[in-house]
Formats: sequence, C-alpha cells, structure tokens
Amino acid sequence: MNRPPGLLGAAWLIARKDLAIEFRSRSAFLSALVLSLLSLVIFYFAWDPTAVAAVDVAPGILWVTFTFSGLLGLHRSFGVEAQERAMDALLVAPVARESIFLGKALANFAFVLGVQVVALPALALFYNLPLSVVVGPLALAMLLAAIGLTCVGTLFAGITSNTRMAELLLPVLALPFFVPIVLPAAQVTAKLLAGRPVDESLGWFRILLAFDLVFLYACMLTFPFTLED
Repeated sequence: MNRPPGLLGAAWLIARKDLAIEFRSRSAFLSALVLSLLSLVIFYFAWDPTAVAAVDVAPGILWVTFTFSGLLGLHRSFGVEAQERAMDALLVAPVARESIFLGKALANFAFVLGVQVVALPALALFYNLPLSVVVGPLALAMLLAAIGLTCVGTLFAGITSNTRMAELLLPVLALPFFVPIVLPAAQVTAKLLAGRPVDESLGWFRILLAFDLVFLYACMLTFPFTLED
C-alpha cells in the first residue's frame, strides 16, 4: 500500500502540476513577459538621460516592472484550480494544506524567476548597465526578493481566489506587504549599479533574508485557515 507523500513531496507534486499546466498554455508567462518588456520600453522613452543617469533610474524601473508583472502569475496560480473544482480535489487529498501553499509558492517562484531571467538582460540592454561586474550579488538580491514576493502573493492569491473581484483585490491586499521586500531589494540594486562595494549592501541583504523567513513561516501557518468554508 502506497503511503501519501510528505510535506515537501506533496509540495513538489503540486508545483510540478502547476508548471506543467503553464508550460502547455504559456498564457500567464507570456503575458507577464510582454508586460515587463513593454514597461521597460515605455520607461525608456520617457527617460531623459541628460537629466537622470541610468544607474539612478534603473533600480526603480526594475522593481516596479517585476512587482506588477509578477502579480499576473500569482493571480493565475489559483485560477487554474477554479475549473472543474480542482481545489476541492486538493483539499480532500491526503496531503497537508501547508503542502498546497508550498507547492503553489514553488510554482510561482519559478514563474517570477523566469520573468526576471528574461527582463533583466533587456533592462541592461536598454539602459546600457554594467551588469557583468555585479551579476552575482544582484542575482542573489533578486532571488531573495522573489522568495518574499511569492510567499506573500501566494497567500493573498489564495484568499482572493473565490471572490468576485480577485483581479482587483489581489494587488490591493498584496502590494502593501510587498513594500518590505521591494525597498531593500531596490536599495541593494541601487548600490550595486552605482559601483559601491558589496559590503555596503550586507545590511539590506540581512533585511531581505529576515523578511523572507518571517513571511515564509507566517504565510505557511496562515494559509490553511484561508481555505476554511
């Protein structure tokens, strides 16, 4: 007799299922990618290089773009369960509800990373940024920020999934909680692009890591109560 999967095993199965669905349709990823690239283009043509240096304007553009493009995938993470009441099947499955959260968060994390991998080189191309010398620390900052954003976004996507105006409620509820993640990430990006030593950003890295741990733990504990009738 097969035993039900554990916490991480079930989370991986759920994440793999969501990624397989997205890989077949690619609708959310392509929408987020187009939004991020379009935002970069609009900001580029609105930018006056004689007034503001590229290294000064790029961090804000980068994180505004990632924040709003990521919301598209976060909303769809529970939208795929609405068809044929697939969420009910997950709830009656012999897996912990924390596994549902972790699986959804893992799939959303992969989604956000995919957008970042494509949009970051585009940002460097448009604004002629010297990313090669700071790619390691910058990638770490983006990785930590993606963890926090996906944890918070997954929680609120689950809360708003059964509401009539989920598309509007998700940004309203999630964006205030994105601020503690986006601010230190933007500070790290600004210092790195300005050529400052990595040591000056260590404090912001610690803040990012601390918020990631707090949000991951708090969201995983809170998520099961959002599924109660």
